[in-house]
Amino acid sequence: MALPFPFSAIVGQEDMKKALLMAAVEPLLGGVLIFGDRGTGKSTAVRALAELLPKIETRKGCRYNCLPGEPQEACCRCRLQGSARPDTVKIRTPMVDLPLGATEDRVCGSLDIEKALVAGEKAFEPGLLAAANRGFLYIDEINLLEDHLVDLLLDAAASGVNVVEREGLSIRHAARFVLVGSGNPEEGDLRPQLLDRFGLSVDVRTINDLKMRIEVIRRRDAYESDPVAFAATWSRREAVIQRQVVAARKILRQVEVPDLILSRMSQLCMRLGIDGMRGELTLMRAGRAAAALEGRLAVTWADVESIAPMVLCHRLRRDPLDDAGSTPRIERALAGLEMAGGHA
Repeated sequence: MALPFPFSAIVGQEDMKKALLMAAVEPLLGGVLIFGDRGTGKSTAVRALAELLPKIETRKGCRYNCLPGEPQEACCRCRLQGSARPDTVKIRTPMVDLPLGATEDRVCGSLDIEKALVAGEKAFEPGLLAAANRGFLYIDEINLLEDHLVDLLLDAAASGVNVVEREGLSIRHAARFVLVGSGNPEEGDLRPQLLDRFGLSVDVRTINDLKMRIEVIRRRDAYESDPVAFAATWSRREAVIQRQVVAARKILRQVEVPDLILSRMSQLCMRLGIDGMRGELTLMRAGRAAAALEGRLAVTWADVESIAPMVLCHRLRRDPLDDAGSTPRIERALAGLEMAGGHA
């Protein structure tokens, strides 16, 4: 298996990298949507992230990524081992690719045909949602995903549980995953129901700085010439980011959001006419993740200003009377709050 391109070696695209790291620290954010031009490193960054994440502990041979002390009812292997002295192993955090042409059975799971024919047993064959449990589910070209699969993902993402009832089977198993999607806006829009489920949305553009473009070419050429040597060159920086993520996870629940910051988050969402409460909740969670990544135990207004576009841009209503894009509208609202109340 070829080594992925190192996360720390990606040139530019700071918002995309920050969004992915925040999602790695705080799974409750709801995932990351990355839209932008072709060849801007979207899928490269997602696959590189998997190498950075700390390993998870599960039972040997488990296909549902069960917690060692909490075997799931659907997992025959873990149930047979019982709760006493489980045979545990550490595995890489799952990063599961969902192909556009995947069937419903492949995603959710289905009857194990081989066991049914050979042994006459009704057994369940886990799908991609089981494989992604406690990890990431990645969908490239997500705006081309079929509607029936979108509905399945929405149900699983909202409940954290995959339910399969067909062919005489009735199975429930955990499906807690961070959804990461990427795509090119020229190929179509994303359904509003799915768009709203993403905690963070980032637009990436082709790099126009000459020096940065040359550096991209040099690094890519060095990687393709000798992936092992290139990975070794960047291993120290990769280790620094990995330690940063691990440390941030440890302090995340200790990070406080002062009442004044929380109040101004709500004021910002009200000024922008954001529907529902998901905007404020995501701002709060993303603010905590951003502060934790920097090793701080309190969210500042500077944190909110830096993350507001990626949290709120995709939640704005379209304004036919406003020619400005989503980001300028958020920047104007932030400036208005500063004038009204000063910095926190």
